[in-house]
Amino acid sequence: MAKKSLKYSAELIAKWFLAHNRQVMAEEDAEYISNLKLQKLLYYAQGVYYAMKNKVLFDDEIMAWKHGPVVEDVYHDYKSNGANGIKFEDEFDFSKIDGETTEVLEEVYDYFGQYSAWKLRNMTHNEEPWKKTEMNDEINVDLIKEYFLREYIE
Repeated sequence: MAKKSLKYSAELIAKWFLAHNRQVMAEEDAEYISNLKLQKLLYYAQGVYYAMKNKVLFDDEIMAWKHGPVVEDVYHDYKSNGANGIKFEDEFDFSKIDGETTEVLEEVYDYFGQYSAWKLRNMTHNEEPWKKTEMNDEINVDLIKEYFLREYIE
């Protein structure tokens, strides 16, 4: 059974990815993150974090939608962008995320963020957590953890 996150919401983690991406864009050639890509980064962040730390990063449910894993509330926050990149202009206080968590998020961003939204979508479609879950149902977070322990965490 998943150990509850005491600190973070998926919304806060999503804002971290968007704010971090904004910083990266200022320093190098990078693109805005679309909602589709953001959803996949949240899924990978949850999986990597839970597998490494034995506790969930956020308590929000990850649902199995047509185009892969989705955190519904975060999806609705940014759906007005359509397939376009999200121009995140909010102030973000990076100190809201502790250093250990930031390290994991940076690793997720550096590894998975290099791929396009559609590449990430296709990757999730080939992964057990999404494949084993009925469409529009919650993906069991323990299934995500088990899969990430086997496939990503050595």
